[in-house]
Amino acid sequence: MRRHGLVLLCTLALASLAAAAARAHSTPQIRAQQAHERSVLAEVSAIGRNLQVVEDQAWIAKQRLEQVKRSLFRNEYELHVARGNFQAAQKRLMQRVYSLYVNGEPSMIDVIAGSHSLSQLIDRAESARVLSDQDSELGQQALRFERTVQRRERQLQQLKSRREATVASLASKKRTIQSALAQQKQLLASIHTSIQQLQAQEAAREQRLKAEAEARLRAQLAAQQAAAQAAAAQATQAPPSSGGIVQPPVSIPVGNPGVGHPQAAQIALQYLGVPYVWGGASPSGFDCSGLVMYVYAQLGISLPHFTVAQWDATMPISSSQMEPGDLVFFNGLGHVGIYIGGGQFVDAPHTGSVVRIDSLSNFGGFDGGRRVP
Repeated sequence: MRRHGLVLLCTLALASLAAAAARAHSTPQIRAQQAHERSVLAEVSAIGRNLQVVEDQAWIAKQRLEQVKRSLFRNEYELHVARGNFQAAQKRLMQRVYSLYVNGEPSMIDVIAGSHSLSQLIDRAESARVLSDQDSELGQQALRFERTVQRRERQLQQLKSRREATVASLASKKRTIQSALAQQKQLLASIHTSIQQLQAQEAAREQRLKAEAEARLRAQLAAQQAAAQAAAAQATQAPPSSGGIVQPPVSIPVGNPGVGHPQAAQIALQYLGVPYVWGGASPSGFDCSGLVMYVYAQLGISLPHFTVAQWDATMPISSSQMEPGDLVFFNGLGHVGIYIGGGQFVDAPHTGSVVRIDSLSNFGGFDGGRRVP
């Protein structure tokens, strides 16, 4: 039977889907489209299997129709032979009738007159009767054979009609399934294009957020460095004499210099796009707490690989106090990320996603912020 590459098609489509998911910048909209894509792909596979079944049935029906056609061909040959035999029998009977008409049927006198003994007489009488019976039987046999062949011809023609109807019905069913399959493939291609567009938009958004976060971090680090330099310069200046009374140095407010670990936010931004791996704690794959642990390890700070333990190992802060590098926790301490400022954080959210930038206002289930000592 003819086989199509439906299994290969589905396998390649699944591999393509998995590859797209691995590199996807996931959002709820993208995940919804991917779920739709998986659903349509499953339907395409089911339609493909159904099409294969119908094609197999159509192939079998065509083979059975060919068998009937071959039987009809043989039967037509036998019918031709039967008609020839019947015509020969008719010709022989006609000759017999003509002979009887011309010569008359042998009388008992002819039989006796031509016999030279009693046994010869009996043989001649039997021969005359048997010859007549054979002539009659030959005609009857030829007629019965012709009628049998004709009856078989009608049966084969009826069978041929039924099998032709079956082939036509299966061909129509095959065309219907092929049309449905083409529509589903077109829908699948449309969904895949939509996913690619959404992923491109999300990647561009993350690049923009990353650039903004890096600019904020650079500005904050520059302010901290300027404040540190100003403080060092002020400390080196000798205070003026004022009757033995030493004036305290003047404090210049510079925001929150030295608060938290903004370098952690910068480091986290380097790993955008790394795939989520449950239990992962390296650039080959991260889970949420593994990302936090790895980033802070780059700063020489050891944190446990567990969200609850990370919560316990850090200091509580209010939302208004959060600075880049602080940790943000969600969903009953089921998730953690690294705050980068501007209401955004870097995290590794779930299986099938990647390290990405998320928003505090859109993520939901915020438990609070914590600062690494």
